[in-house]
Amino acid sequence: MRERILFIVNPISGGQLKTFVPSLVDQFLDHQKFDAGIIFTEGIGHATVLAKQAITDGFDIIASVGGDGTINEIASVIESTNKKMAIIPSGSGNGLARTLNIPLNKSKAIANLNYLRNIQIDSGTFNERKFFNVAGIGFDAHISALFANHATRGFQGYIKTTLEEIRNYKAQSYKIEIDGIVYNREAFMVSIANSSQFGNNAHISPLALLDDGLLDICIIKPFPLYKFPLLGYKLFTKTAYSSNYIEILRGKSIKVTRDEDGPVHIDGEPLNFPKEINIDVKHLSLSLIV
Repeated sequence: MRERILFIVNPISGGQLKTFVPSLVDQFLDHQKFDAGIIFTEGIGHATVLAKQAITDGFDIIASVGGDGTINEIASVIESTNKKMAIIPSGSGNGLARTLNIPLNKSKAIANLNYLRNIQIDSGTFNERKFFNVAGIGFDAHISALFANHATRGFQGYIKTTLEEIRNYKAQSYKIEIDGIVYNREAFMVSIANSSQFGNNAHISPLALLDDGLLDICIIKPFPLYKFPLLGYKLFTKTAYSSNYIEILRGKSIKVTRDEDGPVHIDGEPLNFPKEINIDVKHLSLSLIV
């Protein structure tokens, strides 16, 4: 019996049009194993609507063709169900796909589905909003909010926005409670990592595991501006844990309190949250074809 798979395609993620996706599915998916459907999203939040309908319609596997934001919309629906998810990386950073070693080449990623290799990974909640890769508070959330409206998407646009903003951004005070232990920190940003990286192989927590039942709390302390290139180097060489300006803690139940409401990002998507944020991990709650 063939598996029913629906490809939900974000047509603009990563600044790439996806009109070629149907032909790739036709060419590289094993149609003796799969009965495939393809549908394109029409805006933010539409992938969630389509994923819910796909479950109602009896699809076995829902494939995200987009970036980490599209993955989040779909995975938030699939998580804790008996349905499986697949990822065809098509975003700006592709953090979760890179961590899972899913081919970035779309043809190879589609062909890879034919092996039907299935794993379970953890998910996190940020005041009940689900995340699967990395969520954050502070500078990266500030950049995500600006980058969402940036004319130049992709890695170069992200770097340009970061360099424009880093000179004037001020560290904030945070009270961070991890499994009952309180840490008071002055921080440039606080990242909550389920996987090891933001995307584009920038590893904020190189030793993070997707299936260990823990979240990595990565505290980036205030640093002199001239140290920024070195911090960047450590991210891209998977040595962030060796920096004096980066502290990495682990836990299951986390509460972060800051002085006022403000931006956060959840898998790269900007939101505005209250000053108190409750964060939890859900162990092995998402089934993925990898």
